[in-house]
Amino acid sequence: MSLQNTLDYRPAAVREGLNIQWTPYLVGIGIGVLSWVVFLVVNNPLGITTALSQVSGAVATPILGAEAVAKNSYWARNLFSFDYGTLFLVGTLLGGFGSAVLAGSFRFEQVPTVWSERFGPSPMNRYAVAFLGGIVAMYGARLANGCTSGNGISGGLQLALSGWVFLAVMFATGTATAFAMFRTAR
Repeated sequence: MSLQNTLDYRPAAVREGLNIQWTPYLVGIGIGVLSWVVFLVVNNPLGITTALSQVSGAVATPILGAEAVAKNSYWARNLFSFDYGTLFLVGTLLGGFGSAVLAGSFRFEQVPTVWSERFGPSPMNRYAVAFLGGIVAMYGARLANGCTSGNGISGGLQLALSGWVFLAVMFATGTATAFAMFRTAR
């Protein structure tokens, strides 16, 4: 076995040229089933931003002190608890990593090609825009009291008008943003 094969994290089937694809239909069915199982087991909709807020408060406690975190009205409402939301957060990260490895598409890439073609190869510019986008997305999610999975998926599955409006606005603004930012990319 060569050193290259030893360091290759991909499954043997992928290394040998088999292309494992995740079909969006099966993934969608899986997310729908998962959502209803979560409703049945823990009586809560899917969601990740509350758990992320709880974890951020837990991380801030040793840095800022327990008293400062307790005085923060936002963190006081979102006290850390190791519950299904925390498991969903960890599972989302591990599941995304695992599916990328299985599909053979995982790679460390500071600046994606499509970004580099449009905005240049600077990793710092890419990080700054990604960080700003993350802040805006998280602020919007917390302002709306839910994220894509909480408002869009769970709200849509419950046939809530707010969930369907959220999905329509998300797709419209996502499409407009992609068009504005990447219209000249190949």
